[in-house]
Amino acid sequence: MKISNNMQKALNNQIALEANASNNYMAMASWCEVTGYEGGTSFFYAQSDEERTHMLKFIHYLNNLGISAVMPATKSPSSNFKSLESILKTALKNEQTVTTAIHKMVEISQKDKDHSTYAFLEWFVNEQVQEETKFETLIQKFELIGRDKIAINEIDKTLAVYATTFTADTTA
Repeated sequence: MKISNNMQKALNNQIALEANASNNYMAMASWCEVTGYEGGTSFFYAQSDEERTHMLKFIHYLNNLGISAVMPATKSPSSNFKSLESILKTALKNEQTVTTAIHKMVEISQKDKDHSTYAFLEWFVNEQVQEETKFETLIQKFELIGRDKIAINEIDKTLAVYATTFTADTTA
């Protein structure tokens, strides 16, 4: 099957976005680990693994079409974070960037009448709704229960539950 050069470029760009997201989450996990947020550590390491899995889906999709995927150089992620809340807000912005890129690829697939790529991207469209909702819900917890040490500890526990849920979903 042949896909347009424009779609190939967009898919390869998405590989880079997913690789950078994986590295960003790894840096967040590392900060959490050093700072003592056990739940955040597990959560962000799991998020990093998830983004790497997404990257591999794009790589395999291109390779299965007989198109060599381009392995990207990645940007060095930030490691200076102020708080658990600031990390979650940064993560939400990153997910919104990914959502925008996915939607642009959907538009390209529709314009190109590339039904196979459109069907492939449909899973990512749904995944991004879940990702953005997850981070929005976590950020809301700061408004609901506060920002004192006890509240942050409870939010950290919530992150641990999310990490456990993610691990169970990927091993099933």
